[in-house]
Amino acid sequence: MPVILWMAVIFVASSDAFSVPRTSRILGPLLRWIFPGASEEFLSGWIFLIRKAAHAWEYALLSVLCWRALRQPKWGDPRPWAWNPAWKAWLLATAYAATDEWHQSFVPSRGAAVGDVAIDSAGALLGILLIFGVGLWRRRK
Repeated sequence: MPVILWMAVIFVASSDAFSVPRTSRILGPLLRWIFPGASEEFLSGWIFLIRKAAHAWEYALLSVLCWRALRQPKWGDPRPWAWNPAWKAWLLATAYAATDEWHQSFVPSRGAAVGDVAIDSAGALLGILLIFGVGLWRRRK
């Protein structure tokens, strides 16, 4: 259920409500407040970075949720790390990223970009690596 709910959140975020012009109306004033006197080019660069980081983190969370659904870990789970559910979770998140970009191609204020799928896929990999790192940290405790 958490995977499906998070996919729904991503789907909604791919609508016109979260397009560049709409999010810039929020991010622009916030960044102008943080960086008074900054140039429009500087602010546009920050808006771009924030939006792409959001892409990566939303797919990092999706891959973590997919891994959790596939692995079904329990507290104090003695099973060793397995790359099979991790690989599948990354693949599911990446596939959803591709379908999300396809969905955006039908939204007039949005556009589909292969680069965004790459960013989303890298974010999904980051999520899997975070799980792996947490697992290593717990074993050393």
